[in-house]
Amino acid sequence: MKLTVGDYDVLFENGGLEVRKEGKTLYFNHRPIYVSVKNYGAMSVFRDCAYECVEETQDGVTAEGRFRTDNGSVLYVRDLYSVIDGTLKIARKTIVEKADPDDLGFATKIFFYQALSDDLLAFDYFYPGQWYKHNEYAGPYAMGKRMDLQYYWRKETNCGLPLFAMQHIESGETIAMSRWAANATLPSLDRTSSENYAYVDAKMTVGSFGVSKAKPEALTYTYYGHMIATPLPDTQCDGVSIDYIYPAVNGQQPVGGRGPFNVEQPLSNISWVHPMREGFAQDYALGVTFRRYPDFNEMMKGTWREVYPRLKDRLFEVDNGLLFENMMRFLKAVTKQFGKAWGTPFVAQLPDFDPNSFSAEIGFVGQQTGIGYQLLRWGRLRNDPEAVEKGLGILDYWADCTMTKTGCPKVWMHLSTHQPEPQPQWIREIGDGLEAIIDAYVFDAKRGILHDNWLDYCTKTADWLVAKQEPDGSLYRSYFYDGTRCMDSKASTPCIVRFLIQMYLVTGKKEYLDSAVAAGNWTYEHQYLGFEYRGGTCDQSDVMDKESGIYAMFAFIALYDITKEKRWLDAACGAADYVETFTFVWNFPVDDPYPTHPFNRNHISGQSNVTVGHGGGDVYMAACSYVYYRLYLLTGDQQYCDFAEFINLNVKQVNDIDGSMGYKYIGLVNEGGGFSDQQYRGRFHWLPWCTFVEVDPSSRFFDTFGAYEVADIEKLPLEERLRRNEIYADYFTR
Repeated sequence: MKLTVGDYDVLFENGGLEVRKEGKTLYFNHRPIYVSVKNYGAMSVFRDCAYECVEETQDGVTAEGRFRTDNGSVLYVRDLYSVIDGTLKIARKTIVEKADPDDLGFATKIFFYQALSDDLLAFDYFYPGQWYKHNEYAGPYAMGKRMDLQYYWRKETNCGLPLFAMQHIESGETIAMSRWAANATLPSLDRTSSENYAYVDAKMTVGSFGVSKAKPEALTYTYYGHMIATPLPDTQCDGVSIDYIYPAVNGQQPVGGRGPFNVEQPLSNISWVHPMREGFAQDYALGVTFRRYPDFNEMMKGTWREVYPRLKDRLFEVDNGLLFENMMRFLKAVTKQFGKAWGTPFVAQLPDFDPNSFSAEIGFVGQQTGIGYQLLRWGRLRNDPEAVEKGLGILDYWADCTMTKTGCPKVWMHLSTHQPEPQPQWIREIGDGLEAIIDAYVFDAKRGILHDNWLDYCTKTADWLVAKQEPDGSLYRSYFYDGTRCMDSKASTPCIVRFLIQMYLVTGKKEYLDSAVAAGNWTYEHQYLGFEYRGGTCDQSDVMDKESGIYAMFAFIALYDITKEKRWLDAACGAADYVETFTFVWNFPVDDPYPTHPFNRNHISGQSNVTVGHGGGDVYMAACSYVYYRLYLLTGDQQYCDFAEFINLNVKQVNDIDGSMGYKYIGLVNEGGGFSDQQYRGRFHWLPWCTFVEVDPSSRFFDTFGAYEVADIEKLPLEERLRRNEIYADYFTR
């Protein structure tokens, strides 16, 4: 008997199954009932067996069988296979019929072996926010950094969508597995799973996706990461498999050393099992798709979008216009003067907003000139002299007090001590900070108010960037104040593209546009084509991350706006598709120890991983809602519109939007934290960027389209929205 899923046939034979396309076997599993058992010796032993009975039903195929452990425990397994909207749904129920006291717990697995190759390197991998291709540019402890291991599994709650895909590089054939429904519940909260052991938890309803090339041996890990292998003579393994193991396993993960001496290449391997207790039942379901894609980018986009509508969380209800006003009132209140220096705290503890430091960055985490521009703009539009004074104070301070003799600004100052901090000249900081100043210059110039000191400051910096640019169009990630390079990496090159384009529009100097295009060419080759999205932040090493993709997207859209060359739009879409996958679109419950934290009331959807392999996330996707909506108008791709609305609303779930959470200021938001273990652990504090990335797209939405909500903007005639989307048409008139 068989089920047909598009161009693929799922055939059930001899208690197993095969997936064939045009008669060729691509995937198979001759023994689909897999059970891993934690025995009393705390060893995790595994084996699998074939179905005993397979029957065709009105809704699909029912397959069942019994698994018997070495100690005599018996588990009944029933799998229901059906095809729904082009997806193979596998619903599994496992019941413990007999339990031996020497069997403490168990896990089951749904998996498919690869028939095309048994070489892990023959495939590219996609696990949202965790694994891209071979994770060449990820950090040292990310999945896939070592490809000599047996198991690459990680909790699905680390990912924006519970989805894992692997693509055969040569043929493009792809199999993707996803959780069928966002129905995870809280695990037990009265225990800590911190060592390399298997923990029995009857409440655990989260699994792990991944890939394995298992050997017939049980792996037992010491707490400090040493692996002990024990042969399993009755176990058979058939090569490389794509897996969903339930409940979860985080293993085998490279980690740092632990203890008085270091094991060579220590590994972390933490697992959860359900109790081997008579009557205990597992119920879970997966969706499986089979497709052929021409390349990794298309595979990543296609598999993500297949799962997105099925598991997307509900939209959060928030009045973005009112929230914007409250956030601007907050920024006005916390901006202080220290002599010539003006600015906000660098960090303040919540909920009472206790300022810990007045260290100030021109961009990145500090976003001081961006906040200065927003205060100036809001103050002028609202006729608020205090906001105008504070906005001008911030902008004048940076323009008048931070330029160096080499022609590039100091990017990090301590406001209350009136001293520069020993940070290099970060290209990311320069791009953020100077773009805000030129935006402020243009804003006031349109009102007949010229700030020559701002334009001079921006011109000197733009000239410095042009002079520093390498022949291939790149700039180094940071420089010392004598002008020599600080880092060999060039990953921050896209961060100055928008600034240079806007300097071209203001000054008419074509060398700025040429420099922006050259930087774009480097970014196109290395980040879009080479998939080298790394080094986006100034406080992380040169690793694969979300913000590098965001700045590539910003750069490519700006280049398309100014040149109308289609390749820039294609690259913008590629970067946008990558960035989107860092976002938690689904929701799962999280225990939050902070009484005033909004996650006690709201969902975690809208948060996003920071770097590849990172668990939990922050609010940075708020910065992108305006750009995704613009991308929708440029392409007509409805996914970008849907996603723009999602992040414009759901990211705000971590704000105290109406004062009811008890924060000192209405609209306050905390930075982020870890929640992938379903227990929130974070720095319960505010940083300037957290509010800036929310007010910036709101002001851009209003200035371009006259509204704060995507739903309201969509009410405008399409022709009017397209006209307004030509944002450089009237950016500046000399």
